[in-house]
Amino acid sequence: MHNESHHKERTGWLRAAVLGANDGLISTSSLVVGVAAAGPSHSAIMLTAIAGLAAGTLSMASGEYVSVSSQADTEQADLNQERGELAASPKAEHAELASLYVARGLTRELAIQVADQLMEHDALGAHAKDELGIQDATRARPLQAAAASAASFAIGAATPAVLAALLPPGGLTLALVGSTLGLLLVLGGIAARVGGAPITRGALRVTFWGAVAMGCTAAIGRLIGSVT
Repeated sequence: MHNESHHKERTGWLRAAVLGANDGLISTSSLVVGVAAAGPSHSAIMLTAIAGLAAGTLSMASGEYVSVSSQADTEQADLNQERGELAASPKAEHAELASLYVARGLTRELAIQVADQLMEHDALGAHAKDELGIQDATRARPLQAAAASAASFAIGAATPAVLAALLPPGGLTLALVGSTLGLLLVLGGIAARVGGAPITRGALRVTFWGAVAMGCTAAIGRLIGSVT
């Protein structure tokens, strides 16, 4: 047996994990940098970091669950519709499946044979994969996506939260920006490597937008701090 592992099989959990880690690191770091730029007390900065970590983790979990649940509902509705069509018009569904294989390059005779055997084995599975594009490896899994997103957000937000607790306000911003950009480079590179994309491009893309987010938030915090 020749076993292969493709990057597409990781799509569900990888997307949620990368999004959660990036969001946790960037949003919490930006939040802390923005608040620190306004010149509050150390306890206020710590409270901001902890609140950002807790609220972000719960928000990512609930948002990802709702989003992926909607996708799962759509997939299930399509499968139910296909199941009904197979029960009502099996010959028409057989012809439809065979025509898909003809469009892919098979002869009419071979396409009919393939459709015969696949529908005899698993008619709904054959139509789900070849007509609807629904495969088990990429099916929507709400709980998995929510757990991956929440855990990765908390991990990403942990660094700025720990730095906010340990460092005084005077040296916090520089240390936080430097560590965040460094971690974003690593995180972007790892995500690109696991997903099969160019590592340098993935790492620089994540780091660039993280720097933009922190810069904009710091400018807003400094502006508000100077006004108040």
